[in-house]
Amino acid sequence: MLKVKKILISQPKPATEKNPYSEMADRYGVTFDFRQLIKIVQYTPKEFRAEKIQILDHTAMVFNSRHGIDNFFHLCEEMRLKMPDDMKYYCVSEKIAFYLQKYIQYRKRKVFFPTEGNTMAQLLPIMAKHASEKYLMITSDVSNNDLSAEFERLKLNVEKAVMYHTVSNVEEEGQQFDYDMVVFYTPAGVEAFLKHFPNYEQGEMVIGCLGSNTAAAIKNAGLRLDIEVPSEKFKSISEAIDAFLKENHKRQRSTKK
Repeated sequence: MLKVKKILISQPKPATEKNPYSEMADRYGVTFDFRQLIKIVQYTPKEFRAEKIQILDHTAMVFNSRHGIDNFFHLCEEMRLKMPDDMKYYCVSEKIAFYLQKYIQYRKRKVFFPTEGNTMAQLLPIMAKHASEKYLMITSDVSNNDLSAEFERLKLNVEKAVMYHTVSNVEEEGQQFDYDMVVFYTPAGVEAFLKHFPNYEQGEMVIGCLGSNTAAAIKNAGLRLDIEVPSEKFKSISEAIDAFLKENHKRQRSTKK
């Protein structure tokens, strides 16, 4: 049985020392490394204009990530576009909705998000209640979330706008991969990892992920997925990792006896 000691989290390190990962490190004697496998590059105004999309022809913006929010407002600033006060904002989670405060007077704007869950599946029913809106959904150039059929079924007027590139952030040549567990957050992260380690064999190594699209990318690559969130049991990836490490720690102690 694999003893999990070293874990790669493909996200930035938490801003504060007091976080679920530092607590797990102390509790189970494991090491967490935080390293983004992808990086975001904003579209230039020229690249965006090639899409021939008129932002202000829409009445509502749809965001599924903080990256989308950052790149949208930065691009608008570069193109000298100011959002009207009656613009509406639809976000896949409360956390992402609150991030809008960085750019707008949050309390004075109409912001919508699901009270439970953090996916487009939870946001779609809310959008359907406002079917007369002209939605603009902000995405990256590697978005794998094709909801065209759902938009059509719900009779939603949604146009997609690509506003940023997602590129590999794995550059070190000849780097050895010596982790017992890796956690992915995006399909692009999975792609970047496999491109850098083309001869990778999973063996006993544990793979976890956040999101159904990321899970699909892992399975399509022929890899075994051990931890998937969200699930009926876990809503956050840290909770799922904690439960896995608890069980792994228990089995290791049992084996020693």
